[in-house]
Parts: sequence; structure tokens; C-alpha cells
Amino acid sequence: MNKLKLTGAIVVAGTLLAACSGTGKEDATESNSQDLTYAVITHSGPGDAFWDRVKSGAEKAGKDYGVKVEYSADPDPAKQSQLIDGAVADKVDGIVVSMANPDGLESSIKKAVAAGVPVVTINSGVDQFKAFGAITHIGQSEGIAGEAVGERLKSEGQKNAICVIQEAGNVGLEERCKAAAKTFGGTMTNLQVDGTDDNAVQATITSKLQAEKDIDTVLTLGGQYAIDAVAAVKESGSSAKVATFDLSEDVVKDIQAGSILFAVDQQPYVQGFVGVTTLYLKSINGNDLGGGQPVNSGPAFVTKDNADAVLKYAANGTR
Repeated sequence: MNKLKLTGAIVVAGTLLAACSGTGKEDATESNSQDLTYAVITHSGPGDAFWDRVKSGAEKAGKDYGVKVEYSADPDPAKQSQLIDGAVADKVDGIVVSMANPDGLESSIKKAVAAGVPVVTINSGVDQFKAFGAITHIGQSEGIAGEAVGERLKSEGQKNAICVIQEAGNVGLEERCKAAAKTFGGTMTNLQVDGTDDNAVQATITSKLQAEKDIDTVLTLGGQYAIDAVAAVKESGSSAKVATFDLSEDVVKDIQAGSILFAVDQQPYVQGFVGVTTLYLKSINGNDLGGGQPVNSGPAFVTKDNADAVLKYAANGTR
């Protein structure tokens, strides 16, 4: 079902792009696209590779459709709200926004919708998008993904895990850990780290593993932090296994090498691409993608069995 929803979204976009088929009418993409501007406003912190993929997807959609995409980000919800307000003041044609802190963004998003600016939420905020007036939400259900991870770790025989949270106050990350703990069956403890500093992340995980020798699992919530965790396991002399949410080229290589058990891919490139696509379809054809329901971009497991096939896309920076 998740694949069907996502495939349907992209097929619709492709159909509209090819709409000029001998009717003698000017293609809507040629007549309207150059005047459209969309703001993509996320809660990304500096140096987060995950959000680089979201940005790449959004910019690729902008290039494909001939529209302008303005990307900005701030992990502070108050500053992110200001970015939303600024985009509305600039009279953009639509806004894509991630909601790691929905309460902090609610007022600005509702003001944008009231001003007639279409809004699409991505990544975080699946439980609030409808109440805030957004067209749809594009991402994964953190509850479903987390529970799947807990079950998989349980099947691997793991008993004592730490769940590494790289952004304080991010409701989506907290939901992942909570859902994973629900199905894990063993002990899972949250570990807060500073996701803007990979050296600090590695040091914090190393210290935890050295202090608690019975930890057998490190679950990270972002691909680059899995790499930090692999280094921390080696540095601490621990035998803990590493599993992660999200991908990078290095993560896929570590899966191939056996240093990481698996990764859960929510496909951030898709979130950026389909976020802009949804606004574009709204602009040129009045479409509301999703039918009032979220569009699932994940979760999908990457293991040794399919890592080879995924690697070439990860190397391109699109997975």
C-alpha cells in the first residue's frame, strides 16, 4: 500500500508533465512553471547528511518542473517559525515544512494556510498535519517503523540496547525509540547526544559502552550517527551490535561489511521531491495529493541481502 501511494503520486506528476499530446493547447508546465516559487523549510541542524538528501530531492523536483525552490533550515522552532512567516510575506506559492516541534510551528503554519499558501509537511508531524491545515504529510510512521525495528532486534537475540537521540525535543525521534522499546522485549534506554558534533556523539556513546559492559545494541536514528556508533564500539572494546534508521553510502558499506546489522530507510530524497511535487500539482492543476491521508515514504529495511542494489544510489547522494 505504501508503495502504491508513492508510485501513484509520481505517476500523476509524470502524466501532467506530458500533458501536451497533440491537442494544440499550450502545456501548463510551460506557461506557469517559471512564475512559481516554493519554500522548503526544515528543522535541520548544520552538517546533517539526512537533510542534504531532502534538499537534493526538492531541488531536483524544482529543476524538473521549472520552478524555483528556496531551501532554508533552523533547528530552533522559534527561528523556523520566522522562516515560515518570512516565506508567507514573500508570497511564495507553497511551503514544504518539517515539524519536529509541532507546537512551536502551529501558529505560523495556520497563518500560512489562512493566507492561502498551500502547505505540505514532511518527515515529522504526521499526527498534526491535518489539524494545522496542510494538504498532506510525506514521511514514515515513526510508530510503525520503530515497532518493526524492535521486532527485528528481538529476532536477532539482542537484550540490552541504547537508543541514541541526536536532536533534543524532536517528537519523531522520541516516538521511534518509544515504539522500538515496545516490541524489543529487552531493556532499551534513551541516550541524548549533540547531533551537530560527530566527535561528541562518538565520545558520548563510547563513554556509555565503557560504563555499561552489558549493552549489546546501539540503535541510532540517523545514518551518520551509525558511523559514529561503529567507531565508538571499536574504541570502547564493546561487542555491541549497531543498527540504524536512515542511510548513507558509508552505512551501506558497513552493512555489507557486517559492522551494521541493518538500516531503516525512510527515503529523505523522496520526501523533498514529492513535497515539491505535491505543491506543483496543486498550483497547476488544483490537486490535493494523499486524499487527506499521509503519503508513506518508508520504512524499508536495508540489509546484507539488498545492500549491493542500494549502494549505487547511496553513492549518488539520493538514498
